[in-house]
Amino acid sequence: MASALCALLLLAALAGPIALRLRRHPAFVTGRDGRLSTSTALALAWTVILVWLLLTILAHGLTSGGVSYFRGPDGPLSPLTTVYLPLLGGPYVALIAAKAVVGLRVERGTLAKPAAPPTASGRRPLRELIANDSGRTDLVDLQYVALSAVTMLYVVLFFLADVGAGLPRLPEEIWALTGAPAGAYLVNKMATRANPVITGASLSGDRLTVEGGGFTDARLTVDDTPLEARPDPVTGALTATLPPSAKPPFTLVATSRGLRSDPYRYEAPTLPAQQTAG
Repeated sequence: MASALCALLLLAALAGPIALRLRRHPAFVTGRDGRLSTSTALALAWTVILVWLLLTILAHGLTSGGVSYFRGPDGPLSPLTTVYLPLLGGPYVALIAAKAVVGLRVERGTLAKPAAPPTASGRRPLRELIANDSGRTDLVDLQYVALSAVTMLYVVLFFLADVGAGLPRLPEEIWALTGAPAGAYLVNKMATRANPVITGASLSGDRLTVEGGGFTDARLTVDDTPLEARPDPVTGALTATLPPSAKPPFTLVATSRGLRSDPYRYEAPTLPAQQTAG
């Protein structure tokens, strides 16, 4: 029990400052579009867990068994190459390959990656880890995050159950819980079509401005009613005149080269309580 408690304290001391730093300045785990990167976040999480395991085992060995604790074919680090490095390899392969694929596709114009809209708090929402650029849940990202989290939980709980035994002797096949989702995540990055992406909309009088990317020769519809949209040469946003019959809330869809964006629900901004009372 004492060893498990010390291990938890070490995990908090290691992960706490990193989490606090990322909460204030998340740029380390964001992609080139400013959104949280699923592959980067999971690779970082696995790195933290592996470093924590190694440091805890080192501290336990030096305070109990000395150098002899680490020797022998069944020593505390014996599963490192057969289980834990493959577990870490999947997320890092996905991270490196996904960055390369997305970068090449953006340069060739086969993928739209508009900048992420700013948030009121300045922090990025954790939901971006399982969502696409339009903000809708992506099933591939969701399964990658969920299975990786479950695998991390297995590793942490089995280790805390017997810290003195060293790295938990999990089945070698457990690498598939990170390797297979990482492969699916990478294939999804390669197969994603260059759909237009709507990231935000604003209304000033009858002037509608739609922000996003991939708006090459785009057509815009409001509740399935087509509008004449004009691209802004400076920002790349679409502008259109909203007909008098269209009142918020309404659904926007952009179509470019036969590909449709995810529906974007626009709702009129709510007034602050003081203005409403006045």
